[in-house]
Amino acid sequence: MTSKPREIFVYIQLPGATESVTCGRLTWQRLRTGEPVGDFVYGQSYRARRDALPIDPINLPVGAGQRRSILYGGLFGALRDASPDAWGRRVIERSLARTDLDGPDYLLNSPEDRAGALSFGLGAVPPSPVRDFNRTLELAALLDAARRIEDDLPAAIGAVLEVGTSMGGARPKAVVRDDERLWLAKFPSRGDRWNNARVEHAMLTLAAECGVRCPTHRIERIGDDDVLLIERFDRSPVKAGGEERLPSFPRHRMVSALTVLGCDESERDRWSYPQLATELRRWVKDPKRDAAELFRRMVFNALISNTDDHPRNHALIAPATDWHLSPVYDLTPAPSHSQERDLAMRVGTWHRRASRANLMSHFSYFQLSREDAAHIIDELHGIVSTRWRHHLVEAGVTVSDCERVASAFVPPGFGFAVPSA
Repeated sequence: MTSKPREIFVYIQLPGATESVTCGRLTWQRLRTGEPVGDFVYGQSYRARRDALPIDPINLPVGAGQRRSILYGGLFGALRDASPDAWGRRVIERSLARTDLDGPDYLLNSPEDRAGALSFGLGAVPPSPVRDFNRTLELAALLDAARRIEDDLPAAIGAVLEVGTSMGGARPKAVVRDDERLWLAKFPSRGDRWNNARVEHAMLTLAAECGVRCPTHRIERIGDDDVLLIERFDRSPVKAGGEERLPSFPRHRMVSALTVLGCDESERDRWSYPQLATELRRWVKDPKRDAAELFRRMVFNALISNTDDHPRNHALIAPATDWHLSPVYDLTPAPSHSQERDLAMRVGTWHRRASRANLMSHFSYFQLSREDAAHIIDELHGIVSTRWRHHLVEAGVTVSDCERVASAFVPPGFGFAVPSA
């Protein structure tokens, strides 16, 4: 028999608003086979709003009628993107002392710092928004609590529960604010082989020199540790009135490339840069600009051996009505003794191979001429091959850590005319 249906209300913060409104309802259950299924419907009052916007313009346009998903754990792609990442799920499991949670459990127990503009609850009326984020002054306590969770030790869960964002994968993290901005704080992990905070900081500055759009970022020194702070690009600070004058942070709609591609984490054969570039034509306001930007990011990832470039590490955001490619995030070099490297997503004719020939093989998908594509590759090759060490040193990376990651940059196989099988 099927499980008892669970009803979850979906709330959205529309552009320019400071409060969320109810936009629809998700009914989730497990079939007799154990497979989860979800049914979503927009509310009548939401459909009647003149400013109503879809949570997903392609798969969930605003309109009457119920839509069903048997994929993504029954959550629909846009709802799945608002779920906590691996670290956020771990914190929730620790907080609830449970490991048998379903997708709806993570949605309902994830805090309001989640990615994008959506939130979830059991009531037809959205709860009052939570505006009390951890402060940057509390980073030391947050780092200590995150380490205790990572080590499976008792921790003050309440201090780090605000870690529901889907950006950043399984690494320990928390969301903090200062008097101006909202930040994602990425903490060191026990298994780090080098100073990840400073190396990722350097990759962001190197990417910016290569013409890749990057979020604002900085390093905070906490005792003997470094913490990377990355500004939340799915939030826009707005100065508030009153004596304290602390800003509020209106939320932007956001979906992952996984949702744009219409696939799941297990469908790796469908992870594809050229296909993502094609889908941009349906999603974004300026597909020519964003496709060229995506090509530049793909080339950069190949040159630094960022093999963690899976579709959850690419996103679209909509600060207002229109969608566009988000700033880049999660840039991690992966050193290797192998001459040839593969990215996480398909690059071209030779599948995932990170080589110049493969990067050039599908240039037209990115709305580029052959000459423009070749120029981008040559430009980034020149910058990365001559400037990677400079950016690492400027970021305070030690000599020994520079050597540990050195083999990631412009691997020998990058210049092969035709990649081997």
